Amino acid sequence: MEYTEEWVTARARDAYAHGRATFDVRPERTALLVIDMQDEFVRPGWSPYWVPAATRMAPRLHGLVEACRAAEVPVIWTVFDDTHLGLDRPRALADLPHGDTGWRRPGPAGIWAPLGRRPDEPVIRKPSYGAFHDTPLDTMLRNLGRDTVVVTGTLTNYCCGTTARQAYERGYHVVFGSDVTATDDESRQEPELAVLRKGFALVLTAEEIVGRLADGAGGGAGAVGAVAPGTPA
Repeated sequence: MEYTEEWVTARARDAYAHGRATFDVRPERTALLVIDMQDEFVRPGWSPYWVPAATRMAPRLHGLVEACRAAEVPVIWTVFDDTHLGLDRPRALADLPHGDTGWRRPGPAGIWAPLGRRPDEPVIRKPSYGAFHDTPLDTMLRNLGRDTVVVTGTLTNYCCGTTARQAYERGYHVVFGSDVTATDDESRQEPELAVLRKGFALVLTAEEIVGRLADGAGGGAGAVGAVAPGTPA
């Protein structure tokens, strides 16, 4: 067979738009990662880094968190924080447009309270975009016996996408929440999902994630709770 330019382009386009990874999502092998749903990104109007789409999707993410808790899937939170006096930050960050406002958080970064993080759920304070970079996340997941991660939070095409790629490179199965991630320019959401869908992750909605967890637990009504549509408590 001769692989024409039209054939290979059509194949790539289909994978970007419709590709699906084929692994199972089993609750006993899965952890939920909630990336950087912190005040400066989610609390309306509080900082120049506010991501309105993250605020809008927070109730849906809260429902997924509750469903994962019901399925005994560990929930691990991260925040992008000022760690080690900034000495562990990639040096190039200061030269990029991301940090050009001069705004500084008034204290340590914290999870946006309406999401209801529990005291028995760990928070990783990370110095850069990816949750695996210079953090104990890999060790924590291995200690928990988890080889699958569900990536949610903000920003889709920065911290979430980088975390998904890092997880893939470390041998994890990656599920990426298409409607429980958000970015600061919503036109950038689908292009990032397309790349992840083709080469790094199983891209699913929150409802589909809950369904896969239920199937992985052996199915049956009530195996995993539904994603609540309402406002976080």
